[in-house]
Amino acid sequence: MRLLALADEEAPALWDYFTPEKLQGIDLIVACGDLCAEYIEFLVTMARVPLVYVHGNHDGAFDTAPPGGAECLDDTVFVYKGLRIAGLGGSCRYRQGPWQFTEAEMKKRVRRLRPKIDRVGGLDVLVTHAPPHGCGDLSDAAHRGFTAFDELLDAYHPPLLLHGHIHLRYVPGLEREHLRGATRVINACERVTVDVPDPPPFTPRPLPFWRR
Repeated sequence: MRLLALADEEAPALWDYFTPEKLQGIDLIVACGDLCAEYIEFLVTMARVPLVYVHGNHDGAFDTAPPGGAECLDDTVFVYKGLRIAGLGGSCRYRQGPWQFTEAEMKKRVRRLRPKIDRVGGLDVLVTHAPPHGCGDLSDAAHRGFTAFDELLDAYHPPLLLHGHIHLRYVPGLEREHLRGATRVINACERVTVDVPDPPPFTPRPLPFWRR
């Protein structure tokens, strides 16, 4: 399955200079935050494949006017052709504003998400706006990643984590991809295409009563 991941900067090749063949072969579009609604809606119309998104720390307007045709992934699990995808948008809190969280707040979101992941038998792709701490983040408060994501990576070992928030032009030579255990951590700034193996069929299983 081929994913087109986007974040932070609208790609001129996919908007100003769009041609249909640029989306040929894409099975799913994943937006990792801080993209304008018009851009997301344009891609939904042109690609004719599902587009899922998480909120960036500049996406407060989406709370009242979400991009049409796109599926919000925040705090839930989306299953597409067997691929299990969970989302946790937002950044570390560095000032007043929406979609910013302390570590403790993000940890609570992680804990609430886990029963939904368990219900579908695991996790293939984790989509975030901020990166995991120590894996492609920066040292300043605004661009620090979350250690709270480690709980999901250690429990489910997803093959892929897609994030945004860290513009590649911030630091010369900043790498787009890191490896954290068994998980490829990929910065989706502007755009990147990622091929993932088709997952095996799964059967949803009921949760134990104490996890419901």
